[in-house]
Amino acid sequence: MPQPKYARESLTTMTEMVLPNDTNTLNNLMGGRLLHWMDIAAAIAAQKHSNRIVVTASVDNVSFAEPIKLGNIVTMQARVTRAFNSSMEVFIEVWAEDIPAGHRVSTNRAFYTFVAVDQSGRPIEVPPVIAETEDEKALYESALRRRQLRLVLANRLKPQEATELRKLLEIE
Repeated sequence: MPQPKYARESLTTMTEMVLPNDTNTLNNLMGGRLLHWMDIAAAIAAQKHSNRIVVTASVDNVSFAEPIKLGNIVTMQARVTRAFNSSMEVFIEVWAEDIPAGHRVSTNRAFYTFVAVDQSGRPIEVPPVIAETEDEKALYESALRRRQLRLVLANRLKPQEATELRKLLEIE
């Protein structure tokens, strides 16, 4: 088993400026472009944790809380919350900033799942995560429930086998 790594070691911050080519007809950042940037930032965090090539396995619900305007600076911060055998959950937060106006707003939050693979593309074991801060510990503890929900929704786990979800929902 690989040596455990601290969650903070995977912390990745990525910054982009919204340019005309990134926008829709309302001069807002296109959702697909943001998802692309988020995937890159989250993949870098997963690579930092695993020291391996990673592939995106899933993306949880991404809601667009606030429009991101032409000229805004977009900052994404991603970190691995927990590792499961060959997969890693990555939490990513997104902010948009209008620097001249001095206005910064949270726009998106999501969980991505990545799988580390070897040179042949086969899944490979990743290090466990060590959570230190209260936020890291809360994300770590709730990660198993999110994983079980993803697996149930993908028909890879039977609902009755989702032990953490059953506890949460108090199902006998």
